[in-house]
Amino acid sequence: MAGMSEPQHAVTDEDITGCYEVMAELRPHVKRDAFLPLVRAMEPDGFRLAFIREDARVVAVAGYRVSTNLFYGKHLYVDDLVTSDAERSKGYGRVLLAWLRALALEKGCAAFHLDSGVQRKRAHEFYLREGLELASYHFSERFRNP
Repeated sequence: MAGMSEPQHAVTDEDITGCYEVMAELRPHVKRDAFLPLVRAMEPDGFRLAFIREDARVVAVAGYRVSTNLFYGKHLYVDDLVTSDAERSKGYGRVLLAWLRALALEKGCAAFHLDSGVQRKRAHEFYLREGLELASYHFSERFRNP
């Protein structure tokens, strides 16, 4: 991991599009040509994209937002957290997760949380090892034509 950079925010269009390949492993339904416009459309609502590079390659990506609600108060919610399949178990997820937690504290958040699909068993094991607790069930409904 000698070439691994510290996590950083994807600010430029080039940074954001550079995150696509890794994010697509978690979100394969998002098409390449829709990714940049979608990220830009979410930014006014507080969405931020962060990533880790090893040498010139993006190896881990996280999408998150800081917001406030009645349940948590001010909190950091992780929408997306993924390490490239080829780079798993090399410490990138741990570094990115620690960076996000520190950012939540820096921003005065009362809580840090994320959801993880029920099929992602390895991710659940990782989150539990990293000290997160299974705190709730998440219920949802998809609409065909929003």
